[in-house]
Amino acid sequence: MRDSPEGAVAGGAAGLVVEAALYPIDTVKTRLQAVHGGGKVVLKGLYSGLAANLVGMLPATAIFVGVYEPTKQKLLNSLPENLNALAHLTAGVIGGVASSIIRVPTEVVKQRMQTSHFASASNAVHVIVSREGFKGLYAGYGSFLLRDLPFDAIQFCIYEQLRIGYKLAAQRDPNDPENAIIGAFSGAITGAITTPLDVIKTRLMIQGSSSQYQGIRDCCRTIMKEEGARAFLKGIGPRVLWIGLGGAIFFGVLEKTKQMLANKRCLVPEKPIQPR
Repeated sequence: MRDSPEGAVAGGAAGLVVEAALYPIDTVKTRLQAVHGGGKVVLKGLYSGLAANLVGMLPATAIFVGVYEPTKQKLLNSLPENLNALAHLTAGVIGGVASSIIRVPTEVVKQRMQTSHFASASNAVHVIVSREGFKGLYAGYGSFLLRDLPFDAIQFCIYEQLRIGYKLAAQRDPNDPENAIIGAFSGAITGAITTPLDVIKTRLMIQGSSSQYQGIRDCCRTIMKEEGARAFLKGIGPRVLWIGLGGAIFFGVLEKTKQMLANKRCLVPEKPIQPR
């Protein structure tokens, strides 16, 4: 797909389905990462912050895919074929930076609601801005980029490369279930690899005005000193499950929506040229 509007629509639809379907798993993951030491995880209110998250994730995912698809095509057309993995990695990074403007405040509000800091998104935004300033909505921005840029780049690169390899081996495009399986595998692998970065991001985003951690480096040192290296893998089980299932749904819906939009566009007759 070469047109970014189609990519944006497909990405928004895919992101919406994933977030709505798998939100409770994400909440459990966040609460596991938020507790210090051997604290207990509360399993009530697993949908806390869902509505606000959907409002933010829909445009954020649309922006990501809307930037990723045309950037990928331009790079693939300008780079030699043996560097197509670099094109996918680079496009993933650029898409991640573009969408972070919306994704970060959405993530901050979502995670603080998931950890029972606030009961509503409007109250969360009001309190965060009044106590921490507008920059409070971008708490942990650096750690977010540290997690999401390699995540987006690696996940999309693995997915694209597996699809290319499958097409070469099978001599055809993957069907819907095969796209979902490839998406699940790429999501699960990437989710596991980036779990330590996700733990750091979660701690920095939910700390609020208490400022327990003075940045990424201090967060790493404090977690290592007080909880040990195993703390960096907190929530890895739910995270791999969530992103694995999410990858299956996201890429399955993404490819299906792209195909439907492309077919619809082909069915629209071209407007005849009027004689002058």
